[in-house]
Amino acid sequence: MHKCMLAALRLNGFPCKRPENVTADDFFSSALALPGNTGNPVGSAVTAANVEKLPGLNTMGVSMSRVDYAPWGVNPPHTHPRATEIIYVLEGSLDVGFVTTAGKLFARTVCKGELFVFPRGLLHYQKNNGDAPAVAISAFNSQLPGTQSLALALFAASPPVPTDVLARALQIDGSLVEAIKSKFPPM
Repeated sequence: MHKCMLAALRLNGFPCKRPENVTADDFFSSALALPGNTGNPVGSAVTAANVEKLPGLNTMGVSMSRVDYAPWGVNPPHTHPRATEIIYVLEGSLDVGFVTTAGKLFARTVCKGELFVFPRGLLHYQKNNGDAPAVAISAFNSQLPGTQSLALALFAASPPVPTDVLARALQIDGSLVEAIKSKFPPM
């Protein structure tokens, strides 16, 4: 029996069930079966199957996501602070890449049936490079990998990152920072 199922307690912040209350449904999900809605400004949708949605993953150290891409859609630059990600392309092809802490970009095209690894915590992205929808499955070595979007972290933080800090860091005018912030509602 799974170690988390042995007692009524919380592990990793998630409830554990007593053995007599565990069912097969705790280990089942159809969350990745249906495409996500890509009708948004970035043209992608991520559907997660993690411990928040699948209780049986607690303490297992794994999770998955389905990523749907509209034609030319982007999964914008982001990081997973608690996991390495491996992406497998089911349909279409993607231009992908990650940036090392030394500032080096590792990028390539990944086609149907191929995979690519993004090291834990490094900024990375994916872009559908075709005029038809694309689909990929991501696997993580964490039951809750976390996701931090670069744009949201910089321009939608609450309270906001000071405009003068962003202007100096990005070497742009403060009015341009404010214009960018206006595109992202506060989180």
